[in-house]
Amino acid sequence: MPLSDTTGTMTLSLDDGDLHVCLDGPPDAPALLLIHGSASSARSWDQVVPLLTGTHRVIRIDLLGHGRSAKPDDRSYATPDQARRVGEALDRLGVRHAVVAGHSSGGAVATALAELRPGLVTALALVNTGPSLDSYLAPRSAAISPEQWPPSDEQIRLFASTGFSRPGYQVPQELLDEVRLMTYHTLAMTMLGTTEYLKERPLPDRLVALGKPLLVIFGADDRRWRSSSAADYRAVPGATVELLPGLGHSPILEDPPRAAAPLLAFTAVHATRAG
Repeated sequence: MPLSDTTGTMTLSLDDGDLHVCLDGPPDAPALLLIHGSASSARSWDQVVPLLTGTHRVIRIDLLGHGRSAKPDDRSYATPDQARRVGEALDRLGVRHAVVAGHSSGGAVATALAELRPGLVTALALVNTGPSLDSYLAPRSAAISPEQWPPSDEQIRLFASTGFSRPGYQVPQELLDEVRLMTYHTLAMTMLGTTEYLKERPLPDRLVALGKPLLVIFGADDRRWRSSSAADYRAVPGATVELLPGLGHSPILEDPPRAAAPLLAFTAVHATRAG
């Protein structure tokens, strides 16, 4: 049975709130789930998706509190709870197996999903996901206070400045607009959720226990996480670690083809065809 034959966007109503979903590619192709990071949305993968749909059913979900999904103040934004909702969404879509890729804190959600639903996740790809809090670089960008919400374009650009290293790179206007769709509560609680998840146990330790095939892609000039910390993932048996020189924290935005190439090579080996 193919995955949901819808192409485009849809809304799934879960107990915790509505989730916005984007579906691209052939319905009967292997499923590839892309999870965005904090203060972002499914649109952060826009430039990568066309490079993947020739061989995959690409699924993107705005996590609760982000993008076009619901933003309740009375729900948990802990990483395992975000992962649980993603699993529920995949169930609704008829997805039985998927390679799961996460950018930044989305990689923590991807890991939590594999912990909660090991039979669902075939393999994991983490893009500039810090392995532990020890590898975090103190941000030099301006923080946004509750009194400044909703922020201006200039405030968001300052807040996001450490997310990029390419000289002259401008954050797309649509991504600035997506940040403004959040509430201060959902932004703060999501970032806290990631911190608590990493504090509880470093990702490499979690991934060793999972035993899933692992690809780590890391912009070598990341200004949020020490790129040398990508080597920590080599503790996971069989892990592949790819450093991308000249790129920063967001290679999926800075150079989509270079980010997509190792992901495609990895999924060619580990993807499971829908059926």
